[in-house]
Amino acid sequence: MQKTLFRKQIFLPQDHGSWVFILSPLHIGLFPGKHFNYASFNLIIAAMGAFLIRQPLTIAVKIYSRRRAKDELPAARFWMMVYGAVTLFALIGLFLEGFSIIFYLAVPAAPVFAWHLWLVSRREERRQAGIEIVATGVLALAAPAAYWVGIGHYDPTGWWLWILAWMQTAASIVYAYLRLEQREQTGSAALSDQSKGQERLAQWKMGFRAALYTSFNLASVLSLSLLAILPRFIFIPFLLQWIETLWGITHPATGWKPTRIGIRQLIVSTLWTILFILTWTSP
Repeated sequence: MQKTLFRKQIFLPQDHGSWVFILSPLHIGLFPGKHFNYASFNLIIAAMGAFLIRQPLTIAVKIYSRRRAKDELPAARFWMMVYGAVTLFALIGLFLEGFSIIFYLAVPAAPVFAWHLWLVSRREERRQAGIEIVATGVLALAAPAAYWVGIGHYDPTGWWLWILAWMQTAASIVYAYLRLEQREQTGSAALSDQSKGQERLAQWKMGFRAALYTSFNLASVLSLSLLAILPRFIFIPFLLQWIETLWGITHPATGWKPTRIGIRQLIVSTLWTILFILTWTSP
């Protein structure tokens, strides 16, 4: 029984790259908030509990959809109760600390999560970039929440943190899909100059959407920085992501394993988060 309960595929997300979509917003909200207090601790627990409960719920839906064995259902129920209880107690702590405003940020999560589970029940959850982008927008709400509990009150600045975090994750998802698509390309070492030119054009056509996302992000943030609406160096992390995208378009991930793509994405996202914190808090 114990071995069944502690199967990591039941209580831990198996899409390892998804961790950065909750940890990055939390960090870029906590550091500008400057003060780590009891409410901040409760927020982290609530956010992580809500993030983790997705896995056993998804497993349960797969079981009821006859996609997994019924003997995994007790473990899925057990972890749903554990994560649910932990999240509930953390939310009660936030309420007692006077941060009931945080609860409103959880409202968009319900329909998005229901949408995801519906797709799971229909075996259509894979390669759904649209819902992934929307879902990361919900996760990015952790940024203003962490900022508000850090400063001790509501402040409109938190919405900028949310928008910027969502811009980065949306571009990251589109770029990840590009890299996965590139895996199917064939090598081109022996191509003629004309063929190589055609291939480069094809690469740019394939990467157009990813380049559009990161270029829009960089141009928007740079403009807002020049207008002194945002910190003057906040464009730097978006410049990093833009450079990585251009490099990825011109250097296809032909034959790469998904793990290699995921690790590189994780490294870039981690560097983006560090640069964001440094440039946001710089004088």
